[in-house]
Amino acid sequence: MVVARRKPLLSKRHITARLEFAKRHLEDSQTMRIKILWSDETKIELFGLNTKRHIWRKPGTAHHLANTIPTVKHGSGSIMIWGCFSAAGTGRLVLIEGKMNAAKYTEILEENLLQSALDLRLGRRFTFQHDNDPKHTAKRTKEWLRRKSVHVLEWPSQSPDLNPIEHLWKELKMAVYRCSPSNLTELARICQEEWAKMSRNKCAKPLASFPRRLEAVIAAKGAATKY
Repeated sequence: MVVARRKPLLSKRHITARLEFAKRHLEDSQTMRIKILWSDETKIELFGLNTKRHIWRKPGTAHHLANTIPTVKHGSGSIMIWGCFSAAGTGRLVLIEGKMNAAKYTEILEENLLQSALDLRLGRRFTFQHDNDPKHTAKRTKEWLRRKSVHVLEWPSQSPDLNPIEHLWKELKMAVYRCSPSNLTELARICQEEWAKMSRNKCAKPLASFPRRLEAVIAAKGAATKY
């Protein structure tokens, strides 16, 4: 018996949109991924990766220090971050302070989006990717993107398996875990440092899988994939 993988709940509308997106972009997927600035938000916890650890132990040693995972009584805390990257490398990484709403999101974009595109030498004709979170599709956000003439990639809802940044989030969380930060300030600093250290090759690797991600969606007829 194995633990079932968690996947976003897909309605018929989601499945249809995912399939249409994959078919529409399969032919140009090799070139389009180079000019896209991918983005997302994620939560990073201070105390470990929230994953199970399997161990071998002798009878009667269940509570020995080497056979346990320490916990914090009232929770260890976490931070929310926004980040972006392209085939050329990582862009800005931002610590989200306070409530994340459309106002906060447009503030993050104002201070980091165009500068990231400039730093990564994407030119003015780059394409920006974000998902269909209500903050991203809010009138305020759309108006800001329109005023800045930012071309936005039409994105199918419930499709984290199509976003290559998920691979980088995993890499970042593993790097943070190895550094063992002791407080939230240190956690934020390490996230910034490890994100900036991501090599161009490390960024290019998940992008190389984009055509395969689209093919997997088509093979699954719009349903969830292994990615």
